[in-house]
Order: sequence, then C-alpha cells, then structure tokens
Amino acid sequence: MSKTCLIVDDSSVIRKVSRHILESLGFEVTDAENGQEGLEKCDENMTDLILLDWNMPVMNGIEFIKALRARSDGSSPKVVFCTTENDVEHIREAMSAGADEYVMKPFDHETLQIKLKLIGFD
Repeated sequence: MSKTCLIVDDSSVIRKVSRHILESLGFEVTDAENGQEGLEKCDENMTDLILLDWNMPVMNGIEFIKALRARSDGSSPKVVFCTTENDVEHIREAMSAGADEYVMKPFDHETLQIKLKLIGFD
C-alpha cells in the first residue's frame, strides 16, 4: 500500500514543488489551498502525512491542526508544518497544537526527506 500525503498550502508553487518531492519519495499526493479545503479532503480520505502551511486565507495552519487533532481519526496523520516563521514561539505553538515536525520554507528534497525520516517515513 502506498503512503499518502495531503499538502495544505495557499501557494500553487509550493504545492507543485512539494508534490514533486513527495511523489519522488513514493507518496500518493493530494492538495488543498486552505485549511477548510484541507479538512474536507480529510473527510474524503485521511492521509498518512499532512504538509501544512502556516499562513493561509479562510483557515490557517494552527486552526486546521487544532480541528484535525480534535477529530476521532485526527491523531493518525503525521503533520509537518511548513513555514517561513522561524521564531521559537511559532515553532512551539505548532508543536503544542499537534505538529510532529516542522520545516522552513523554502525547503529542498533532502531537507524534507530528513524531516520525514525523523517521524517514521523511510
């Protein structure tokens, strides 16, 4: 069975680049352009991994992860926050809201692969 990933990011460029990296790592990828759409995709099919942007319209990353983790099936996906916010407070907030890992934008194939290994995706 293939690994699945949902990319939730309002930037089409980030979604495209992330999709390329993840597909090269063997993931089946779907995407959403905001947190609300992301939750709807989770309703349809919960993925193994969620790559989550912080700053988005409609519903931001923190609102998304809190809503996700409150769901009965919301503890299963690993969540990697992708953000340009690199201060400790943002990272702490993301982790306490339920993120498993975080990666700074822009990231490359190697950086993302290292982060995924840390949370159990080999």
